[in-house]
Amino acid sequence: MRRRLDTNAIGDTWVDDACIDCGTCQWMVPEVFDETGGQARVHTQPRDADAELGVVRAAVSCPTASIHAPSYLKHLQPGFPVEMLPGVYHCGYHHRDSFGATSWLVVRREGNVLVDSPRFTVALMRQLDKLGGVSRIVLTHRDDVADHRKFAQHYGCPRTLHQDDVQESTSDVEHQPTGTAAVPLADDLLFIPTPGHTKGSACLLYRPAHLDPVLFSGDHLAWSLADEQLHAFRDFCWHDWGAQRRSMERLAEHAFGSVLPGHGAPAFLQPERMGRELAALIRRM
Repeated sequence: MRRRLDTNAIGDTWVDDACIDCGTCQWMVPEVFDETGGQARVHTQPRDADAELGVVRAAVSCPTASIHAPSYLKHLQPGFPVEMLPGVYHCGYHHRDSFGATSWLVVRREGNVLVDSPRFTVALMRQLDKLGGVSRIVLTHRDDVADHRKFAQHYGCPRTLHQDDVQESTSDVEHQPTGTAAVPLADDLLFIPTPGHTKGSACLLYRPAHLDPVLFSGDHLAWSLADEQLHAFRDFCWHDWGAQRRSMERLAEHAFGSVLPGHGAPAFLQPERMGRELAALIRRM
């Protein structure tokens, strides 16, 4: 209780001062959490069952265990992975080493794909196994690799990471594409290099038959709940902003209806609207 932030609304749900403002709780449960002074806070105590479940899921996902939920919610199970689209899941269990980045699971008949790495936890592994395990790991960039090696060893699956983002901790990644040309990983999976945020940043485009294409955008692109438009993060561009804009222009050559980012909120739009939003972002950049 001594670490409780004074900015929290009065009540049994609160955030402590270990928060690193990764934004996880804010996009997961915006009706409860927001940010002020560089850290998250509870702006409104949960008012219904959906918000209470959201708080439990945010607490489990928080990479610094900074979210404190009341004891009467402990019977609720977070249920990760949580299905966000048919066959597309939010893994939860965000990792501090990835600054709380979101990881995603794509369940496919041809083999499941893990996009970026959550924490390697027993609770998550049990559920991943029930969904068919993991046959491939795609890492969008160097920042969000976390426990990739543990997952790869456990499932015996190959990993993909652009060569320009390979470091000592990822030197054993099996597949290291080069250049800026898109690389097909399967009939429904396209690895799209998008340098800018980092030199080797990339997106994964998933094109299933049963829904509009889905873009896993890493830290290249995200949706803003505040102004309801697509954003790139200039303050967190570690390589080259001009290169990131050019990458955005190449990305606009592909159609997709959903954006599932590593940081920031997901977007679920029609491809036509998404194309307009992306064009507007490019103009702003």
